[in-house]
Amino acid sequence: MGPVKLELQKDLARRLREGHPWIYKRAIERPAGGLQAGAIVDVVAGGKFVARGYYDPVSAVRVRVLTRDPAEAIGPLFWRRRIAKAVALRRAWVLSAETDCARLVHGEGDGLPGVVIDLYGAFAVLKLYSAGLAAHRAEIVEALRGEIALEGIYGRDEEIARDDEEDELGDRESPAGKGQALWGAEPPAELIVREHGMRIAVDVRAGQKTGYFLDQRENRLALRRFARGRSRVANCFSYSGGFSVSAALGGAREVVSIDRDAAAIRLARRNFELNGLDPAKHGFVGADVLEFLRGADKPFDLIVLDPPAFAKSQKAVPAALDGYASLHRVALEALAPGGILATASCSARVSPDEFTGAIREAAAKTHAQLQLLEEKRQPPDHPALLAFPEGRYLKFFVFRKGD
Repeated sequence: MGPVKLELQKDLARRLREGHPWIYKRAIERPAGGLQAGAIVDVVAGGKFVARGYYDPVSAVRVRVLTRDPAEAIGPLFWRRRIAKAVALRRAWVLSAETDCARLVHGEGDGLPGVVIDLYGAFAVLKLYSAGLAAHRAEIVEALRGEIALEGIYGRDEEIARDDEEDELGDRESPAGKGQALWGAEPPAELIVREHGMRIAVDVRAGQKTGYFLDQRENRLALRRFARGRSRVANCFSYSGGFSVSAALGGAREVVSIDRDAAAIRLARRNFELNGLDPAKHGFVGADVLEFLRGADKPFDLIVLDPPAFAKSQKAVPAALDGYASLHRVALEALAPGGILATASCSARVSPDEFTGAIREAAAKTHAQLQLLEEKRQPPDHPALLAFPEGRYLKFFVFRKGD
């Protein structure tokens, strides 16, 4: 007996055939009764096969597409093939003697919607974003073990979306959840990895997401160039100090890391030590970013803004844009003439034009003339499908404030 068939609403098959990996609850003609989370289903239109995926009864996205090939079965070999392909791309494009941390599997972008696997040296962290994946976890772990030499695989709690959510996207911020060793050794409390030669201590057990924001790796490297010769840098929402260490290694004389999380500030200080940088020559402040910038006693000549996602749903976008405008207004007031502003948005629902529009509004209100020096997106180990624009979430801009 083959997979259960779910009929699509009329005229909805084209989007799936073009490559979009999500099927919402409202797109299914008749609700499925009795299907368990993770059940493999065939989505059909007029009785004809369109796609095969796994079922999630508690999410607004009822089915996530795994294949459009009716002959491709979903089982151990499927997971092994997909993971092998994803790992091969990282070996070709990202991993090297200077970099041993990368995203090995990036969900929809690698044809494995809801599955995230991050590599930190000899350990991998598996994070699942759908209740429908729990049933397949053992096969995913086994496939990963067979593809790359590891000391251990650590699992972080799945993030289960409520049924009433309009949509779900993998924006970077989330509460830290408890995890467990899925295979092999438990990762140490401090895992030290290499990123373009920079040494970084990562807490994969209790840190945000899987322990570190790997999607900013290339942007941290780019910042070194702009930090050259800068006397005073503020890294806002610094977390464990990746941008801070990059700025100091690039030649900035004083870098102040600001974050409300005291544990993150301690980790940032540790990361300075790991790179031979004297923490006493730099600042580590546990504070609200807006309050800190408003109270700064002298201007900065480089400010980094890497906040958590401001919009977790589509209806939150207007408030998010107001928040971005307010944040940039305060930052521009604290930035010296000729200073550099490096700013990021990880809100998938906020488009690049909307984000730059908020920055433009802030610049107008502070009478600042901004030159765009560089524009970047997420790195190649965080690929996005052309047919899935929701996957293009990260925006990173570098501006120079006029003299």
